[in-house]
Amino acid sequence: MGFLPCSCPLPCNKTRSECETKSTHHQSESSTSSSLLSQPSLPLVPSLSFQPQSSSVDHQCLATLKDKSSYVSSLAVSDKLLYTGSSNSEIRVWPREPPFSPEYSTGDDRNVVSTGNGGVKSLVIHGDKLISAHQDHKIRVWKIIDERSRRGQKYKCVATLPTMNDRFKNLFSSKSYVEVRRHKKCTWVHHVDAVSSLALSQDGSLLYSASWDRSFKIWRTSDFKCLDSIEKAHDDAINAIVVSKDGFVYTGSADKKIKVWDKKDKKHSLVATLTKHLSAVNALAISEDGKVLYSGACDRSVLVWERLSNGDDEELHMSVVGALRGHTKAIMCLAVASDLVLSGSADKSLRVWKRGLMEKEGYSCLAVLEGHTKPVKCLAVSVSESDSNSDYSCMVYSGSLDLSLKVWNLRVSSI
Repeated sequence: MGFLPCSCPLPCNKTRSECETKSTHHQSESSTSSSLLSQPSLPLVPSLSFQPQSSSVDHQCLATLKDKSSYVSSLAVSDKLLYTGSSNSEIRVWPREPPFSPEYSTGDDRNVVSTGNGGVKSLVIHGDKLISAHQDHKIRVWKIIDERSRRGQKYKCVATLPTMNDRFKNLFSSKSYVEVRRHKKCTWVHHVDAVSSLALSQDGSLLYSASWDRSFKIWRTSDFKCLDSIEKAHDDAINAIVVSKDGFVYTGSADKKIKVWDKKDKKHSLVATLTKHLSAVNALAISEDGKVLYSGACDRSVLVWERLSNGDDEELHMSVVGALRGHTKAIMCLAVASDLVLSGSADKSLRVWKRGLMEKEGYSCLAVLEGHTKPVKCLAVSVSESDSNSDYSCMVYSGSLDLSLKVWNLRVSSI
């Protein structure tokens, strides 16, 4: 892989009407995967992106990373570094911001963390460790080591989940086996299909993993022991998992449902099921305070859910308040930073939404970022320190099935 100067077009800021009119038109291009095909938008859910903009954004594509054979399937950002996981199982580490030094050129392996462990579906950072989820059903933990101790190697795989200790303890107990397919059993600590998504608890003590095997598991990060496993959490593959600051777990599935889980008596139990989507849920994101949940699916809309106040129906937990519309194909990924919501779609574009200070202000579509030539698969965002009380900038990273990763700079200011 190598970074090239960005030659993609830099669209001007879109007005409110321009952002919304695209939702009424379908693109004629066919998709290679049914998960990328657009399903009808949700007619009964009101639009939230109708208020006049209270902010503007300047945006620029700073660089493009190109690969010849694989696409970036997952992203994670730390204070100084950017990590990319690819469909060909490669994990690389990059400086978080351009300019990128010449050593990061095509064919150079000095920034490679690992290769050959199954396509990388998700990445999270925990202290000095990088945790990766893979197509081969495994979760791997990488630790930064002293470069002087191993010539040319900066990262070492220090654990593979489930750990050998977990596997051995459960190997000989019949009670440890659960049915994973018809006439097939496996110990409860194993995922038996691709691990699609990872999330960390607020304090970093717990790691959550979701899988296409319809289960999600909870691991203790101090020793990576599997503490709990919810089998058959959904009726179909789980595509996304997020955790709120107060410990609620949200899972989004191809069965069109979002489920809410809470820990009670050391076990996680179902709190609520959110069912407004009419197609597979591909992505979830949650606000920093845990009160707003965003979900993206094949129905072209980003649904906005808000936590119900005390005294309301506890079985609902969250209620849908509206949708962010503008994409013309399936929503593939979401990211939240400060008061911004970013969405990536099979329509090849990214959209930047800003939440109003007051509930009645709704959401403004600040910008449409264009330049990818195939669906946008993953997103990551990092907010820089504010220049003033209301202005700030952020770096946005977008990976696409066009085998490129784009680095964008956004500068948000109040009007």
